[in-house]
Amino acid sequence: MKRVIRLLISGCLLAWPVHGKQPVQAPVRKTCGSGIVLKLSSATASQGGLLLAEISGAKTSQEFTAEWDGRPIPVWRETPSSARLHALLGVDLEKPPGRYEWKISWSAADGKPLACSFPVTVRAGIFPIERLTVEEQFVHPDPEQQKRVEEDQKKMKAIYDTVTPEVLWKGKFVLPLKGVSTGRNFGRRRVLNGEARSPHTGVDFAATAGTPVYAAQSGRVVLAEDLYYSGNTVVIDHGYGIYTLYAHLSEIEAHTGDAVQTSAEIGKVGSTGRVTGPHLHWGLTIDHARVNALELVQRLP
Repeated sequence: MKRVIRLLISGCLLAWPVHGKQPVQAPVRKTCGSGIVLKLSSATASQGGLLLAEISGAKTSQEFTAEWDGRPIPVWRETPSSARLHALLGVDLEKPPGRYEWKISWSAADGKPLACSFPVTVRAGIFPIERLTVEEQFVHPDPEQQKRVEEDQKKMKAIYDTVTPEVLWKGKFVLPLKGVSTGRNFGRRRVLNGEARSPHTGVDFAATAGTPVYAAQSGRVVLAEDLYYSGNTVVIDHGYGIYTLYAHLSEIEAHTGDAVQTSAEIGKVGSTGRVTGPHLHWGLTIDHARVNALELVQRLP
């Protein structure tokens, strides 16, 4: 495929380091009624970012519900007897900058409904822009291809609409390739023949074809098949609305319904789907929010 590339970068690097020092975010707290305390890893986040949320001072008998920007999100206890509950606030890659609210609701001992909220400021992310001149077929799929794209989109939406009400992961999330420390291209904007396309929702890892790909954490495989854009693809449900996606595989070594453990081999790096060379595309979706997957490795306790 003949192409001309111009890469425009405004104040950011294409590579996002996994190890080493990261910008420090100051945790923030708010005391609510009945001894309930809310804690966030930060009061600000960029598009594609991730915030850790905690509710402390809760009685084991109390039930809590939470909303992030008006959408219900899961909260969970590490153990049934824990006085703390946890949640993840995913900031979608295209969430408009502005001020949003994380809100929790519960009932007092006398049954009176209570609520408490925390404001969160979302900042615009700074992402690379890639301008390409390509053949027309790579910009506008033919009707048959477009039908397949729409079917794939419906399939993925049905997966992400499902929230498994339990923790399926155990411990820290890990990178899906051995020996890597950087990922690239999250949030990259492509302009094909002058037309802006959807932003790149995953992290790309350069690797040779056939390199083993591993599950970032334990969970349940909910998709293992060939899709139009992402080629051979595996999606793992980790519980509570957390999904990781592994795309462009040359081989799939997992099946829908499989329970997998952390670092289980689920496929091999390839170049299937709409790509120009072998690499692993690793995606993260949390409650429909498309988030930089490297933040899960860096932040989730």
